[in-house]
Amino acid sequence: MTSVRRFAWSGVAAAASLCLSCLTPFQSSLHAQEHPADQPQTRQQGRPGGEEQKEAPKETPKETPIPPEKSSVTHHELNLGGKSLKYTATAGTLLIRDQDDKPYGSMFYVAYTLDGADPATRPVSFLYNGGPGSATLWLHMGSFSPVRIETDSPKATAGPPFKLVPNQYSLLDKTDMVFIDAPLTGYSRAVGKGTPKDFTGVDEDLRAFDCFISRYISVNQRWNSPKFLIGESYGTTRSAGLSDMLAGDGIQLNGIVLISSILNYAVRSPGYDNIYIFNLPSYAAAAWYFDKVQNKTPDVATWVQQAREFASGPFAKAMYEGDKLPASELDSVAKEMSRLTGLSVDYIKEANLRVSPTRFRKEVLRGDRKTLGRYDMRFEGEDLDAAGENPGYDPSDTGIAGAFVAAIHGYLERDLKYESNDAYRPTAYNLIMGQWDMKHKPAGSRPGPGGEQVQPYVAGDLGDAIRKNPHLHVFSANGYFDLATPFFATEYDLDHMMLEPELRGNVQFGYYPSGHMIYLNVEALHKLKDDLAAFIDKSSK
Repeated sequence: MTSVRRFAWSGVAAAASLCLSCLTPFQSSLHAQEHPADQPQTRQQGRPGGEEQKEAPKETPKETPIPPEKSSVTHHELNLGGKSLKYTATAGTLLIRDQDDKPYGSMFYVAYTLDGADPATRPVSFLYNGGPGSATLWLHMGSFSPVRIETDSPKATAGPPFKLVPNQYSLLDKTDMVFIDAPLTGYSRAVGKGTPKDFTGVDEDLRAFDCFISRYISVNQRWNSPKFLIGESYGTTRSAGLSDMLAGDGIQLNGIVLISSILNYAVRSPGYDNIYIFNLPSYAAAAWYFDKVQNKTPDVATWVQQAREFASGPFAKAMYEGDKLPASELDSVAKEMSRLTGLSVDYIKEANLRVSPTRFRKEVLRGDRKTLGRYDMRFEGEDLDAAGENPGYDPSDTGIAGAFVAAIHGYLERDLKYESNDAYRPTAYNLIMGQWDMKHKPAGSRPGPGGEQVQPYVAGDLGDAIRKNPHLHVFSANGYFDLATPFFATEYDLDHMMLEPELRGNVQFGYYPSGHMIYLNVEALHKLKDDLAAFIDKSSK
C-alpha cells in the first residue's frame, strides 16, 4: 500500500538512564544479517583473463553524527469544561542507547504538561500510532491533544486552508500526554552507529520505545506518576508487548488503552478461516449503516450482536466443516449471512462463504457504483472500473491525509516553534518495506510451542503482564466500521488471555459509531474522551 498513513501499514540532562532491556544484545535476524549488496564477493574462476577475484573488503558502517538532545518549550492555555487550563508544550528529542551505552537513536516527541500540577500524583500518558512505520500525527492532531484538526468525515475533507481548533475533547484535564514518533518517522532518526535495521522489527521497535519511556520519566522525574500507554492500530501491538517489557524494567503501568487493536498477526495465515468469522460482524455494521439490510434494528449494536451470535455459531461451524459442509447447511448459512451483510446469496456461495474485506468493500455498494473505506467503512469511494473485483483506493485514507499532514507541519513550526533541518516523515514506509522483522520473542511461558514467534501474538504478553501486576487495567476502544482491525477479533484475543476470574474484570470494552480512527467522528470522540477520563481516574487510584 502506498498510502501516506500506513504500512498495511530547551536542552536536557546528558546523562542517560539505561533501561534493562536496552542492555540485552539485539536478537533480530535482520540486525545480524547484511544486505546482499554488502556481502563479500566469493572467489570466481573462468572470468576474462583467467584471474581469480579477491574478496572485497567489508565497508565499515558509516556513523551518523549524534545530535544533542534539544527541545522547544512554549506556554499555552485551553478552556476545557468551563475551566482555564494553563499548560506547557515541549517539542523535542531524546537519545536512546544500545547495549554498549552508545546513542543509536534520537526520538522526537511532543509533551503537554499541566502547569502547577504535582508530578508525583499527576498521571502521564504515552501515545503513539502504528503502521508499523507511521508517525504519531494522527493521534496527535485528531484525538486528545489540546488542539484538533477539523475534517469533513465521513466525506473527503475540503482543501486548504484547514482548520486547527482548540480541542474540547482533550484529555489534558486528566493526564499529561507525551506523543512519540516511532524511530525513523517524524523527526526520529537513527544516530551514531544506529541503522534502520536496529528499529525495523517487532522486538527492535519495542526496545526503542522501552528505552525512550525510561529516559523520559528519568529526565522529567516522573517515576512516581501514574502511567498509561495509549496506542492505536499497530500501536496496540506495541503496547501489549511493552506491558511486560516495561514491568521488567521496574516501570509499573496503571493502565493501557488499546485503540483499534491488532494483537495476533498469525490469524491471517493462509489455511485458517477464523479471519472470516472475525470480519463478519463488521460487514453487518456497514450493511446496517448503508441501509443494505431488511428489517434493520434501530441501533447498530443490536444488529451487530445478531451477527456476533451467527458468526460464532452456525457460521463458525460451517467454516470448520469446510468441504464436508452439506448443501442444505450451505444454503441456510448463506441466506443468514446475506440477511446480515447485504450481500447476495449467490455471491456468498460463489465465494464459498469466504468474503475477503477487499471484496466486501467493492461488492456491498456495487449497485450504487460506490466502494467503501478500509479504515472507516462510512467513507464512500468511486472507482474508474465499477465492474472490478477490488477497490482502487481507500477513501477513508485519501479523504483525510492532506489535512493531517498539513496540520502537523504548520503546528510544529508555527505554534510550538520547533525547528529542524530534517524533513518531517509522516511515514517511514520507504525505509522499512521488505525490512520489517515480524518475529517476536514472547514474554512469560504458556502451553504449546514455545520460543520465538514467526508472527507476533502479543495478547499473551498482555495477559502475562496482568497476572504479574493484578492492578493493571486495560481499556479496548473499537469502531464498529473499522475493517482494518475488526472488533470481533479483538474481543476474541482479549477473551483468550487465560486470566483467572478475579482478573477478567481488569479488561473493559468500548464501542463507537466510527472507524479505525475513532476520533474522526466527533460524536464518537466525545464519548471516547468521557470513557477514557473515567478509566484514567479509576486506574490512577
